[in-house]
Amino acid sequence: MKDLLDMHMHTIASGHAYSTMREMFNAGKEKGLQLIGITEHAPKMPGSCQAIYFHNFKVVRSGAYGIDTLMGSELNIMDYTGKVDLTDFTLRKLDYAIASLHDPCFSAGTREQNTAAVLGAMANPYVTIIGHPDNGQYLLDYEAIVKDAKKHHVLLELNNSSYSPLSGRPGSRENARTMLAFCKRYEVPVIMDSDAHIDLDVGNHIYSKEVLKEADFPEELVVNTDPTKFKAFLHK
Repeated sequence: MKDLLDMHMHTIASGHAYSTMREMFNAGKEKGLQLIGITEHAPKMPGSCQAIYFHNFKVVRSGAYGIDTLMGSELNIMDYTGKVDLTDFTLRKLDYAIASLHDPCFSAGTREQNTAAVLGAMANPYVTIIGHPDNGQYLLDYEAIVKDAKKHHVLLELNNSSYSPLSGRPGSRENARTMLAFCKRYEVPVIMDSDAHIDLDVGNHIYSKEVLKEADFPEELVVNTDPTKFKAFLHK
């Protein structure tokens, strides 16, 4: 499978990552990627940057480091309605956004409450990707999630970090197989992302590829094979 993009990564601006933007760009180029995205954590994540950080992306010139780049954010889903922690004014300044459940920002509820939170985030017109939706900390109705991903033209993520032996997200591989079965049934695309917090991990999708193989998932439903597939999801 061609693997040409990685759209979820963090730099030192997120407060708990360890490489600069330049180092991430160069790592993507060295690994043969054609498109990468920087997605710093939004402000409610402890230690991350404030909203003003996302207001000046005009100074980041795509292609200046020899690789096509997009600038986004990993938003925190804040409540059971799917509210996120950047305003529409700021979201309009992003190329795209990932919305994720994180325990410093969201208290797990029932399966129905957690599912409602993700469905609400997917309905947000600025959200392009749901980050690590298979995290077992948050019980979800995967059939409902997949069907609404198709309705709202949102990508569901296979987060390589979640499947690592060092991961703190329980049950991710098993939940991913359940989710992928519904994605296959309803023909809903997915994206592999590294969730890199250091330049060494840019483009690292080794565990995600294992999960795809275990699920016998069709290559044509993986957007990493062609950057234009991903760009078709922008500005939904």
